[in-house]
Amino acid sequence: MAANGNILEIRDLHKNFYIKGQKLEVLSGVNLTVKDGELVAIVGASGCGKSTLLKLIITLEPISSGEILLDGEPVNGPSPKCSMIFQEARLFPWLTVRQNIEFVIPDSVPKDKKKEMVEYYTGLVGLSEFMNAVPNQLSGGMQQRVSIARALATRPQLLLLDEPFGALDAFTRMNMQNEVLRIREQDKTTMIIVTHEIDEAIYLSNRVVIMGKNPGVVKRIVPVDLPFPRDRTSPEFLEIRGEIMKEFLQT
Repeated sequence: MAANGNILEIRDLHKNFYIKGQKLEVLSGVNLTVKDGELVAIVGASGCGKSTLLKLIITLEPISSGEILLDGEPVNGPSPKCSMIFQEARLFPWLTVRQNIEFVIPDSVPKDKKKEMVEYYTGLVGLSEFMNAVPNQLSGGMQQRVSIARALATRPQLLLLDEPFGALDAFTRMNMQNEVLRIREQDKTTMIIVTHEIDEAIYLSNRVVIMGKNPGVVKRIVPVDLPFPRDRTSPEFLEIRGEIMKEFLQT
């Protein structure tokens, strides 16, 4: 970990796309730090660059200018220190739960250790009894739990979650939010989650980053100084929700 305690530092980040020769500025002057052990939520209107920001962090897209530091080192390519979960589970449909998780564990890891890791992470997400199932035998929520287990099996210092529960029904989504909190408490992984749901952002995070659009900028960062577990109906929760909603209405 960097000496200043930051797992991630984003400095004056810009991202441009070019469409038929015309420059489209997607992100402009983004600055953000994430400390070890934090869960930071990013919210904003569609098209503000939330998902693009995650893709830049994990190098699925090149930056136009600025700098991204992961654990104090410049990000110049894919790193085992960072892993990402998408809205769709993106599992190998022909592999079992066990095999999907084993796939990301390096061959250099001894067989016994690999078996131990698979058992630990399937247990962590509550799927120990489904290790031999293939994805189409699992519900959407269970498939996403496999995605989380597989991402954590790479032992990342930073886990990025891009609308991970967007395709789930409301009941399953709330259960998965609680799963993330339980896993984070046990595994201590630093996380950034992109979400359209303000309540979800407040329920899960230590800080909520509010982004504006055209181009994407960080408008404000709202601390969420509430103890866990959180009550979505408490006056303190609703006060923070109102504060964030007010910022949205001013966009």
